[in-house]
Amino acid sequence: MNKKLIYKVLMGCLGIAFLMVQGCKVGQKYQQPELNLPDQFRGDTLAYFGDTSSISQISWKEFFHDPTLKDLIDSALTNNYDMQTALKNIEIANKWLRQNRMNYLPEVDATIAGVNKQYRSKEFGSGPSTKWYEKHGTKAPENMFSYLNQFGTEIGFSWEIDIWGKISNAKDQLSAEFLNTQEAKNAIQTNLIANVAKGYFNLLMLDAKIDVAKRNVQLNDSTLQMIKLQYDAGEITALAIQQTESQRLIAASLVPELEKEIVLQENALRILIGQMPDSVSRGTSFEHLFAENKDISLGSPVDIVRNRPDVRGAEWDLVAANANANIKQAMRYPSLSLEGVFGVNSMLPKNWFSIPGSLLGGFGGNITAPIFKNKKLKTEWEVAKLERDKAEIDFQRTVMEAVSEVSDAVVTVEKLREQLEFARLRVENSEKAVKNAGLLFKGGYATYLEVITAQSNALNSDLALVELRQEHLESYVDLYRSLGGGWR
Repeated sequence: MNKKLIYKVLMGCLGIAFLMVQGCKVGQKYQQPELNLPDQFRGDTLAYFGDTSSISQISWKEFFHDPTLKDLIDSALTNNYDMQTALKNIEIANKWLRQNRMNYLPEVDATIAGVNKQYRSKEFGSGPSTKWYEKHGTKAPENMFSYLNQFGTEIGFSWEIDIWGKISNAKDQLSAEFLNTQEAKNAIQTNLIANVAKGYFNLLMLDAKIDVAKRNVQLNDSTLQMIKLQYDAGEITALAIQQTESQRLIAASLVPELEKEIVLQENALRILIGQMPDSVSRGTSFEHLFAENKDISLGSPVDIVRNRPDVRGAEWDLVAANANANIKQAMRYPSLSLEGVFGVNSMLPKNWFSIPGSLLGGFGGNITAPIFKNKKLKTEWEVAKLERDKAEIDFQRTVMEAVSEVSDAVVTVEKLREQLEFARLRVENSEKAVKNAGLLFKGGYATYLEVITAQSNALNSDLALVELRQEHLESYVDLYRSLGGGWR
């Protein structure tokens, strides 16, 4: 067979392989399943939210207004160890994706130096074939004679043609896994921002609670002095002093407990921002911490699929599972591979590079098909399809839970807002009661028990208001996160 004929045969095989690659990709093309989403979130009819831009579209730098909080979040996004790990996972997935692109090319191996010496004995049934003994003027022994000597250097290639789309489906799978690592990083970022904000709000709440406790201690001190004067005048008994002192100690004991909680919260917050335990600077007010604007909306449930990293990640899992099922299906079909080798080969070392006498070359093609693999390939394909079905179920469940989470968050925001109004009225009423109880006690129209009760109610009312403020702030952050905000 001359070189032109070999060239024609080779090009013909490549042409057939190309046509097969273009038209024979097997498997099911991914299509997003029907999600049956509602038109709006439950609770979206509450009057607080407008109908302009969606909260999820707002950058966290615009959503939060407190400069100290924004610095903490920025530090967390840079130094947090979970974020750093997520970025490394993205790099790893990208490496595998880029490697997959090279699978369309043939694999090439080089044997730099190969030596093959074989020895046989008389029972082998054949004599020496290398003529090594004749050339050296000696007679071959009956046992352990040199049967074969080969010294060679060669380059070989093997190339599996992607007839059924195994490589292209692997690319789809790796692309989905790569994008999923990005969504995992985005999910970590949204949760990290929310946790940093909540930790910061908790510090503000603890600071405010300490202020409340200290004010109540001062108020109890004033009451205690007044009661001592009446005790000295013989108007009341020592029981009044003891009960007033007990009320004062209750307020005073809150201070060290709150100081302990502050240190623990600061340490936890420092871990989130990737720094060693230390104090955390913060503002002094609950007001204007973030963009609490009525000209923003929740968006629609459809936006959840585009905005939430966990939902997007669940869909990429489904895409990857679909591609894997296609790969397992393609494994059951015949495969076409081309192989070739070129190099030098001789039976004597001195003729190793005696060109052209030592040149060798070869080309071949194989079409192989699995016949009986103990039902392994079919089972792997069927299991892969079931795994794809599981991934679709997980996707549907993630979407449903996301929509429900938004509904929970928006109702919580609004109802906590209503509770705050009642809590403020309760604080105002408690302050008036304390003032009036003090005046009535001085005038002899109220007992010391009424004064103590009024002060205790004031302490509880102030602490409850502080806690509700924190819960409301956190609920707003939860709403922002549940809508998919924070990763942009």
